[in-house]
Amino acid sequence: MRDPGVAVLSARENLEFETDLQSDVAPLNHLVEAMMGAGAIHVLRDPTRGGVATTLNEIASQSKVGIELLETTLPVKPQVRAACEMLGFDPLNIANEGKLLAIVKAEDAEKILNVMKKTKYGEEACIIGKVIETKNPQVRLRTAIGVLD
Repeated sequence: MRDPGVAVLSARENLEFETDLQSDVAPLNHLVEAMMGAGAIHVLRDPTRGGVATTLNEIASQSKVGIELLETTLPVKPQVRAACEMLGFDPLNIANEGKLLAIVKAEDAEKILNVMKKTKYGEEACIIGKVIETKNPQVRLRTAIGVLD
């Protein structure tokens, strides 16, 4: 299993898990090049520092938009979720090396996603949410029971 934030944490704190946690450091230049030829990209960000939640909150604040994440589409491996629950962490706040977050033109999203999936480091790419209009720039999570701000 690969997850850099939990892998680094387990190495630093000498924690042992019954699963193999590995870092995902990866060069993303070829992935980005493929994406740029597939459609309009508004924002590309690296969620290494602060994780997905912090990075998306920065984007929402700087761009004065809302971002709605769909909990059911978030690619958190069961082993990572279990480790985070055990340690009291939110997987959305864990560092993500070798990953990127892209805000793209809605009409181009599927085309860009398909191109990403054809590259070595984009095989697990997925759409995790959408930009929404709101009076307060924020990130919110749509869960099975409702929306969390």
